[in-house]
Amino acid sequence: MNPVNAALRSMAVAALAVAALTTHAAHAQDAYPNRPIRFVVPFTPGAGTDRTARVLAPKLSAILGQPIVVENRGGASGAIGTEIVARAEPDGYTWVLGHDPAFTINQHLRKMPYDPLKDFAPVSLIATVPLVLVASPASGLDSVQALVDKARQSPDKLTMASSGNGTSGHLAAEVFMATTGTKLYHVPYKGQAEAVTDVLAGRADLNFSAIANVLSLAQAGRLKVLGIGAPKRFADLPGVPTIAELGYPGFDVSAWHGLLMPAGTPPTIVRRVSDAVSEVLKMPDVAAAFASQGVDPVGGPPERLGQLLQSDSQRWAEVIREAGIKTE
Repeated sequence: MNPVNAALRSMAVAALAVAALTTHAAHAQDAYPNRPIRFVVPFTPGAGTDRTARVLAPKLSAILGQPIVVENRGGASGAIGTEIVARAEPDGYTWVLGHDPAFTINQHLRKMPYDPLKDFAPVSLIATVPLVLVASPASGLDSVQALVDKARQSPDKLTMASSGNGTSGHLAAEVFMATTGTKLYHVPYKGQAEAVTDVLAGRADLNFSAIANVLSLAQAGRLKVLGIGAPKRFADLPGVPTIAELGYPGFDVSAWHGLLMPAGTPPTIVRRVSDAVSEVLKMPDVAAAFASQGVDPVGGPPERLGQLLQSDSQRWAEVIREAGIKTE
């Protein structure tokens, strides 16, 4: 065969092979999903992220037509389960329920086994999680203003419990102190349950907590909710103002829950799941379930979550640096 013709024939065969592979990949994406999906929650059963995932999973399964299996892989402040997803095949069959520490905080405190801004494809912002400022009845504090007045008169006397150094509650407290010009004595605990227990017992004065963790205690009068650390009031605590309303405009220390996949997941798959999440979040029973957990459904395109990851990472890096936060 003429060398030129042979070369042309080889090029044609190669082009056909590439076209076949491209067509096969396109068909695979069009057929997505065609097998069960693994939904990793990087925390233990019963955690806020776990509750969110278990509300979403059956609804998304009905829309996508495949089982969605929630898998709890807790440990290392969410890093273990999150790394599993970072290393998974980017085929749309492994998801992670992400939230603040694992994606916008921890990388500024310690070396992480993944890059939260490069190793993931944002899919959808699921919900925001308002934090509330609570006080022990033993503290005698009945308002944010009373807290600010007392803290300014006696710096470092009032104790602020948190679930640990560098956690969302700790950073919320640092933002509060910087905003109000106060100084509270930070007491880190091994977890949020321990922190709230000591506030209940009067061994600590204050705590920033997700609403779901303290709502029943507040309604029973065992804790005093001084203010909502989010832009709007909470329906089940209608008489409690936002901290922003009390003379600190823009105060917002809300946490968030989001859905992510490994980086490199085809955009068509990312968009399909993102659209499905937005559809689920509009369902009245889902909104009711989220409200009972103290979270606000959001939804939106992948870009919205991507922008939040960038802005929150920058924000918390600055708070950590200015407060001089270190982890043991």
